Amino acid sequence: MNRRAVLSAFAAFTAFPVVSALAQTPAADPLPSWNDTATKNSIVTFVERVTKPGSPDLVPPAERIATFDNDGTLWAEQPIYFQAAFAFDRVKALAPLHPEWKDKEPFASLLKGDIKGALAGGEAAIFQIVTATHSGMTTVEFDQIVRDWIATAKHPVTGRLYTEMVYQPMLELLAYLRGNGFKTFIVSGGGIDFMRVFAERVYGVPPEQVVGSSGKLNFELRDGKPVLMKLPELDFIDDKAGKPVGIQMHIGRHPIAAFGNSDGDLQMLEWAKGGGGVRFALIVHHTDAEREWAYDRHSSIGSLDKALDAAQAMGWTVVDMKNDWRKIFPFGSK
Repeated sequence: MNRRAVLSAFAAFTAFPVVSALAQTPAADPLPSWNDTATKNSIVTFVERVTKPGSPDLVPPAERIATFDNDGTLWAEQPIYFQAAFAFDRVKALAPLHPEWKDKEPFASLLKGDIKGALAGGEAAIFQIVTATHSGMTTVEFDQIVRDWIATAKHPVTGRLYTEMVYQPMLELLAYLRGNGFKTFIVSGGGIDFMRVFAERVYGVPPEQVVGSSGKLNFELRDGKPVLMKLPELDFIDDKAGKPVGIQMHIGRHPIAAFGNSDGDLQMLEWAKGGGGVRFALIVHHTDAEREWAYDRHSSIGSLDKALDAAQAMGWTVVDMKNDWRKIFPFGSK
């Protein structure tokens, strides 16, 4: 046997067990932070049904639209909504420019650290806080303000950056869906300009795939340069029945999967399930008081009452955070 034949035979001999070993190695679990429960199985089964070639339920990639709420679904929302924490911090930062605030509600209470008192005025008080902290600047200026805040602001309980308070299982789910040809959107009651600052870096969701509540904008020329000014007027509230409207306005396709955690997401999940073919709806139920927080029907934040009843009646998938998630946050738990 010549030298070339010997080398070829040797290569074939040594390659055989390697190929065999690779063939026997199971595929890596795309959802490692999910326990092997019926919840995880329902997700995988749905994805396989709508993406597997030859499946009678195969959905073309262009129609694989999945919508996610943000607060309480992709990241935590206790003890207060994170954007509310941003607004409160902005009130304190802007206070030197508004000496009148020390005697004017809801700002006076906020400056004293009395959040409950500040919010006693209900929607009118919230509107005053939001307009004072989210308008009167260009969109570029607001973007930078949020970037600066999100880079340093920390959660009052964990001491972690707010962008670290994301759910590891949901990050894996986003990646799993995208790996199977889905286009993932955030559809949240939170501010669209606020979320767009960090959504791509934190979730892998680009700005154009973020749908949220918004204020009115005005085009102006400042020193000869075009800018968009944020006005102290609401334009659209992307919550409850507003979510399907926002989906139609911004996305223009009917989602085949929707993920939420509260009554504010009910209509979005109903909208997703209301189309033809195989559809999927999932509710994140906060049941883990030790590693995160436990709350549902009677919570003033992220109340889950009617949507929980609907999920049980309609057979939607409900995540029991305590039992279905092996890990909560990337850093561990609360």
